[in-house]
Amino acid sequence: MEQSTPPANEVPTLVLYEYPFNESIRTMLRLEHLFDRLGQLMPRDAAIDHHYALATIFEIMDVASRADLKSDLLKDLEQQKLRLNAYRGNPSISEGALDDVVARIDHAFNGLNQLSGKAGAALTGNEWLMSIRSRISIPGGTCEFDLPAYYAWQQHTAARRRGDLVHWSASLMPLAEALNVLLSLWRDTGSPHKVMASGGQYQQSLPQGRVYQLLRLKMDDADGLVPEISGHRLMVSVRFMRFEAEGRLKPAASDVPFELTLCA
Repeated sequence: MEQSTPPANEVPTLVLYEYPFNESIRTMLRLEHLFDRLGQLMPRDAAIDHHYALATIFEIMDVASRADLKSDLLKDLEQQKLRLNAYRGNPSISEGALDDVVARIDHAFNGLNQLSGKAGAALTGNEWLMSIRSRISIPGGTCEFDLPAYYAWQQHTAARRRGDLVHWSASLMPLAEALNVLLSLWRDTGSPHKVMASGGQYQQSLPQGRVYQLLRLKMDDADGLVPEISGHRLMVSVRFMRFEAEGRLKPAASDVPFELTLCA
């Protein structure tokens, strides 16, 4: 079968993968993923979308239930503020831009610090929501005969359901803001480098004495490859896999160019 040749000026589709170097960043990325999903589902009108938006709120509460998450985020925000304030007086740094970033950190810190208890703790006192939470992970557990009041809520107008979701998720938003500030600051610390995985494999030693938080890998998806990333404080390794029949993955033997960013 003859294959069509893509236009010469066609822009390749780049896919970004991220890999956390520690459990704290892993939790943050999971929460960011959930907040992104929530932000996509809430503006929609279908009742099924709002069902999954509510399920996502419960998932956020589950992931954020770690006792030390809030204190860790506050500590990380404070450390970022101290790091940035150390640049004051540097002629190559814009004081105005520095003030804007520090103000964002302060706003996120104050919002999170004012939250009492864990993220979503205010919702645990809502017996109706908790009855849904206890059944939503059961296959088919939210049928109308199991939760008639929840079924009735789903018949409300989209605007009314959305208003409820906004109200219920309000206590989670300071957490979302803190995550957004911290992850964006860490991502900005890295400089992308173009590298090559020879025979589909790549390894790089990491300098001792420097702690990295996050690896970012950007690649063209035209070849249909998937990166398997592993790493620790001394080394990172990437192995590229190719899709075979029925979704099986097989190691790629070809050289693969990609963009690598290490964020400290």
